[in-house]
Amino acid sequence: MRTTRIADGRRRVRHAGVPLLVALDIDGTLVGQDRAIPPVTGHAVAAAGAAGHHVVLATGRSIVGMLPVARALDIFPGWAVASSGSVILRLDLGVRAGYVVEDAHTFDVEPLVRLVRASAPDLMLAVEELGWGYRTDARLPDGLLSGPQRVVALEEVWSRPTTRVILRGLGATELVGAVRALGLTATRSGPDSVDVTPYGLSKATALETVRERLGVPRGNTIAVGDNYNDIEMLRWAARSVAMGHAPADLLAVASEVTGTIQEHGVVDVLRSITPGVGRSADTRR
Repeated sequence: MRTTRIADGRRRVRHAGVPLLVALDIDGTLVGQDRAIPPVTGHAVAAAGAAGHHVVLATGRSIVGMLPVARALDIFPGWAVASSGSVILRLDLGVRAGYVVEDAHTFDVEPLVRLVRASAPDLMLAVEELGWGYRTDARLPDGLLSGPQRVVALEEVWSRPTTRVILRGLGATELVGAVRALGLTATRSGPDSVDVTPYGLSKATALETVRERLGVPRGNTIAVGDNYNDIEMLRWAARSVAMGHAPADLLAVASEVTGTIQEHGVVDVLRSITPGVGRSADTRR
């Protein structure tokens, strides 16, 4: 059930006539558990782009997991934030990969892996390999990672710096304090999941970089998300919208609440900034 109706976004921005930066989370915001983009959502994203707004994906997914969504939404050329803020991409179909890595921040993995294996030896751990997938010391169940995985010896797990490490399993969130004590950012990304990135990074810090490069005024930013790793992003945005199914911690920092993923709540937000786009033009599912 929707807690708050989405207001007209034109009354919320400070600089009328200037394109907005619209930051959208992927999982739980644009796609549900079936990982498919509903046609109504695709149409709304396309309308926002056609109106001149900058639609920027901001996700905890790796590049490999983010790219299919960017392609399906056809937001090229454009910008995207991946790996919970560690990676900033310029989307460009003119290059073979389809993107250019503009920023990629890394950290030394060994202290973290040693901490995890000493404190919670049964915890699942995946170290991101930029543009490919993950290396692990034990195979994680299919569907948990947005990309392929390669099982290696423990010493190889920490052999190279990484942009992000994923911790999954019971007890993962209990390590947040200890991970932060190592000088790293630990962001809860689910009930039993933590993303570890270099110090001081988040979706918000990456989006601020994108905003500056696009030249969008600070007051012309919108963010929509549904999970713990969206908290800083919503605090950053001039207009912050939580999905209706979001946890209480995210609802507390949002200026608005829209419908759930089943109600296509993000569509209402996008339609509020694209006057003239009506519901009748789209199929709700």
